[in-house]
Amino acid sequence: MRGITRTTRLVCAVVVAAALLAGCGLSGDPKNGRGPLADMDMQGAAERADGMFYATVGEIKPEIEWVHYTTTTGSCDVTRYWTVMTVVSEQRRGNFLGVVERFWKASDYRIEMVNPSKDLPTIVATSPDGFGIQVKFGYKGQAFFEVTSPCVEKSKVAGPKRAANGRTYDGEIPTPNVRSGFWSAETPVPGSIPSP
Repeated sequence: MRGITRTTRLVCAVVVAAALLAGCGLSGDPKNGRGPLADMDMQGAAERADGMFYATVGEIKPEIEWVHYTTTTGSCDVTRYWTVMTVVSEQRRGNFLGVVERFWKASDYRIEMVNPSKDLPTIVATSPDGFGIQVKFGYKGQAFFEVTSPCVEKSKVAGPKRAANGRTYDGEIPTPNVRSGFWSAETPVPGSIPSP
């Protein structure tokens, strides 16, 4: 019975997180009477998403290597995705997520969910202007970032202006393949308490 309860809670948390990151559904669906974000179109929202990501990874020291993944658009929202190519060991993931969470809190982002899963930890947050942002670890310990806008005016969306700091891949992006003396180390950070 305990296993069912734990599973049910996890499913509920994932559903809530998905709804928060759906952009239009909660933040600006014209059906809820709030309308689109004033003076912003999808291109502006994509650029705002880029800025949120660049500010976040700029706080991660030593620097990690990342690449742009893709951009998707809904009826009135836009989502940008990035993939981290630096190997972040299981022992250093808590520190990595701790840096991100502290920066988001300092930026007045509301932390919506923290999944402390050993294998697939995730943090979901919302910015003061309604953008959903998340970082999660997936297969082979690869980290991913995602930013979804609230509902905005429909427009064309160009690719990111800033080049990725990692190498360019043709076709499918591989699993993390860049070693870091700090992030890839398979020992805990001396004297630190990993979080979350």
